[in-house]
Amino acid sequence: MKQSFYKLTHSNLAFLLKERNLNASGANLLFNWHYKKKNTSACITDLSKDTIGYLSENFDFELPKIDQAHESSDKTVKFLFELKDGNKVETVLIPFNNRYSICLSSQVGCAMKCSFCFTGTQGYKRNLSTDEIVGQYLEVYRWLEKNRPNDGKILNIVFMGQGEPLHNFDNVKDACDIFISQAGSSVATQKITVSTSGYLPGLKRWIDEMPQVNLALSLHSPFTEKRDELIPINKNYPLSDILDYIDQIPLRKKQFIIYEYLLIEGFNDSIDDAHETAKLLVGKEAHINLIPFNPFPGSKYKRPSSKRVLAFQKIFDSYKIPALIRSTKGDDVLAACGQLKT
Repeated sequence: MKQSFYKLTHSNLAFLLKERNLNASGANLLFNWHYKKKNTSACITDLSKDTIGYLSENFDFELPKIDQAHESSDKTVKFLFELKDGNKVETVLIPFNNRYSICLSSQVGCAMKCSFCFTGTQGYKRNLSTDEIVGQYLEVYRWLEKNRPNDGKILNIVFMGQGEPLHNFDNVKDACDIFISQAGSSVATQKITVSTSGYLPGLKRWIDEMPQVNLALSLHSPFTEKRDELIPINKNYPLSDILDYIDQIPLRKKQFIIYEYLLIEGFNDSIDDAHETAKLLVGKEAHINLIPFNPFPGSKYKRPSSKRVLAFQKIFDSYKIPALIRSTKGDDVLAACGQLKT
């Protein structure tokens, strides 16, 4: 049975070619052809007949297919991808400053069961393979070139779609390796962000195994009881343990940890919540993203007023902690943060 070409990192591909006495430099040509140039046809230029034959016999070059594309009034696009086994996942293309960010999914469903997230109501089905993760990026890139040729390109990649990325550590890591490969897409490490709800087994592998991409933690409350409700795995992996480990992650110059805080009316949006959260982050290389809750069908939570959100932000200003209010995009097609569900 053929394996997907898009599962292979550059080093793995070079090793396979060398192992079969083929020219390992073919890995550079293939990554340039399929990732930098975004070609879908087989590469036959500058490759030996033996290499072309080996690739044809052992690899397939199929990617997940875009089943539907829902365009929001603000130019956000939510894509529904159909996978080979019939499962489906969603991916979001988000416009900003004449560029785009792409929000990738890493699992079909999610095992974390966060109460504020629509995906959590779906349950966990399986991890996405590396080619299914990479395929979202490549197919959306092609869609953008075809449907919005005069727009800017995809600048940022965020693993904030369906699933807990660190619960699928190996495939997310390999996808990051593929994205940053200088022979291929050449995405800068500072343009890739992997988000986690605080899955400690994955975090413990971060320092030794993950490329130097950005880390974002879903914080949402400094209080144990509230965080337990929002993020049930907090009962197994307490916030104090998560923060202790994150503090050990070496950061490059001008790099910081992103802390995400979902604001829910009457639940975690008080001035006291803001002060206690700020106290946790003082002295850290931290930025905080404030995310007003995005309602979804059946949710018990409500979105706070803009006045309430601004008051919350001002508390962080007083502690000199950079706090950005994330604007809501794509909510009219259920593409905003926390609204994804296949």
